[in-house]
Amino acid sequence: MTLRTSIVATSAALLLALGAGAAAASAPTGDPAARSAAADRRPVRFDLPEPTGRHPVGSTELHLVDSRRPDPWVGGGSRELMVGVWYPARSAGGRPPEPYMRPGAARFLDRSGSYGLAAPGEVDWASPRTHATSLAPADRRTRRPVVLYSPGMGMPRTLGTSTAVELASRGYVVVAVDHTHESSPVEFPGGRVVPGTRPEPGTGTDGARKAVDTRVRDIRFVLDQLAELRAGRNPDAARRPLPDGLGRVLDLDRVGMFGHSAGGITAAETMRVDHRVDAGVNLDGTLQYSPTDFLPVAREGLDRPFMLMGKETQTHLDKPSWQSFWDLSTGWKRDFSLVRAGHFSYTDAQTFVPAVDAALDVPAGLREQYVGTVDPERSTSAQRAYLTAFFDRHLRDRPRPLLDGPSPSHPDIRFVP
Repeated sequence: MTLRTSIVATSAALLLALGAGAAAASAPTGDPAARSAAADRRPVRFDLPEPTGRHPVGSTELHLVDSRRPDPWVGGGSRELMVGVWYPARSAGGRPPEPYMRPGAARFLDRSGSYGLAAPGEVDWASPRTHATSLAPADRRTRRPVVLYSPGMGMPRTLGTSTAVELASRGYVVVAVDHTHESSPVEFPGGRVVPGTRPEPGTGTDGARKAVDTRVRDIRFVLDQLAELRAGRNPDAARRPLPDGLGRVLDLDRVGMFGHSAGGITAAETMRVDHRVDAGVNLDGTLQYSPTDFLPVAREGLDRPFMLMGKETQTHLDKPSWQSFWDLSTGWKRDFSLVRAGHFSYTDAQTFVPAVDAALDVPAGLREQYVGTVDPERSTSAQRAYLTAFFDRHLRDRPRPLLDGPSPSHPDIRFVP
């Protein structure tokens, strides 16, 4: 897979799925019985897996505006981002749990066909709640390592929520970034919803380069704003109230990053140009613009810890860009693959696709396209274990033998030497 196809990787997979969704949406209109059954059916709801760490989790979001950078995708304004933050909290304190998705974004996703899984009105995206408490006071007993998250191309930061909450429950501050005009949907304060419109299919290598460059600049700007927060200032564009003690717990001398698909590319490229990021993980993202044109990080490698995790068919033994990166990287490195996984197994699709399938009978081929045939609970458990072990080892200097070879505890994970 080239980066050009990865740039629309989510969309490329979803365009096929959206066709199935459109067919599902139109099916009831000509059949009164089917139309009545669809009208009577309650929208599908799903529950996110509970975190396993010992810390209660708080959450907030930041609206960040880079006044020094024009938005590269649309004219007439500065670059603005929405960022979600999850962190160890002192206690829930009776505050409400954070919704999985904001109301405007939930409506947009429903009306656009729920990632091609259902007709409008069949999935309730607004009701699920996370296992995090909105604006809970931060646990200020110690500074916490910071881990950044970048989603796949076309995907919102929402799809990394379960992993973010898990890492926060294990003692990390997790900062997830929406790449505006590419992530979709992105909801800003006041209910303004911005769909993803860039990069357009067919933009080729130039579009791919622009997308990666924009993402890396986004992450570097977010790191700058976290430094402002650490210094006691409020970087939110409207200076909205922040959780008590949040800035004080940030340890910006210990920073990691992970991402799915193009987000994994973003993690690697950010590490190449910005040494503030100490360790990174690429979840199933290619590292090439074309079969003969690798990204700079694949041509140079990295000198700091990095972990590759992909599908069964994406390892450094069978993907040239991963092989080049592997051979040229001088830092600590590991390669693991998730057997029988799909590309979106490394997202919350591992939770909501089976739930939608159980209620609406998603075609087997479509389900497999998203999340493969791996057992969802085992997959979730394994991903949590390996990501936590990686950041524990490289941001906290804690020995984690799990990373040193195959593990009988996680039979779906293949250790790639």
